[in-house]
Amino acid sequence: MLNILDRYILKKYLGTFILLLLLFIPIGITVNLAEKIDKMLENEIALTDILLYYLDFTIYFANLLFPLFLFLSVIWFTSKLANNTEVIAFLSSGVSYFRYLRPYMIGATIVCFGAFILGNYLAPMASKRYNEFIYNKLSKGKKARDQSNVYRQINDEEYIYVSYFNVKEKSGSNFTLEHFEGNKMTYKISASRIKYNEKDSSYTLFNYSKRIIGELGDSLVNRPKMDTLFSFDLEDLTPVKYIAETLNFNDLNSFIRREKKKGSSYIGRYEVVRFKRWSLPVSAYILTIIAVAVSSIKRRGGMGVNLAIGIAIGMVFIFFDKIFGTMAEQSSFSPLIATWFPNFIFGILAVYLLKNAKR
Repeated sequence: MLNILDRYILKKYLGTFILLLLLFIPIGITVNLAEKIDKMLENEIALTDILLYYLDFTIYFANLLFPLFLFLSVIWFTSKLANNTEVIAFLSSGVSYFRYLRPYMIGATIVCFGAFILGNYLAPMASKRYNEFIYNKLSKGKKARDQSNVYRQINDEEYIYVSYFNVKEKSGSNFTLEHFEGNKMTYKISASRIKYNEKDSSYTLFNYSKRIIGELGDSLVNRPKMDTLFSFDLEDLTPVKYIAETLNFNDLNSFIRREKKKGSSYIGRYEVVRFKRWSLPVSAYILTIIAVAVSSIKRRGGMGVNLAIGIAIGMVFIFFDKIFGTMAEQSSFSPLIATWFPNFIFGILAVYLLKNAKR
């Protein structure tokens, strides 16, 4: 059962966090609007589309920066408690430091659960609409897909290559498909141009050529034009760069399994997204402990000193999260280590600060 102390701190914890979100989200919207309003007017985007975009932006923004908002909110209200000598009153009444932390941990559990639901189910839907708005309506010249030198393994036996694929026209140039049995290539299909036919999901190959590799010699089949079916579709050929962000928990796991079988070169990018959906909610506990340990002490400079320390720590956490995430996306660095390393480092810091705060 929650007593008066638990209810009091929990109310402050959740109330300040929500208040900070409500204060910062309009600021984020204002800054984003100031940056994009010229393009919105230039492209004559309807008001309803803009309003829906900023609804998605709100969810996207809150999911992206919730650890920082949570951290600052805990420092803010705990510093107020310390300045009003309420923390001293709690602890001097016989309440242990770990008992004092209990309502904070309950609050962190609520936020952790909410962040998991937000990151795995609500944010993916918002991210899809948010990115589609940017690529399709604001940055029409910006490529949402990798279109040049597309090389993909589509199953255990086949690899495809296109030197350039025009997504708008659904047409690509210099297409090849190589079929292997074990380590040996059995045939290779080439075409100067490939076109996707959306009506029946077939492909038209121009200047079609098929080389069949046999034991006694190769045989060639050449045709000026060839209609055929392949086991891949347009999304397999050129997936959108932000596709992992738009998939919910179950779909993302299935998508990554399929991409691993195909030998996708973007697995690191996809797994960073997946692991972050677990690591960021857990960071609610770590950042809460650090915030309480830093701000429970009454300082000469008052709340300003605590907030300065909190902002500095929060910026370092976000820096670690971004730099290691980028390393995993663009190199062979482990996505699992990259996404959990900030929590590991700051977890050690939380234990250290907690031990000193108890004294």
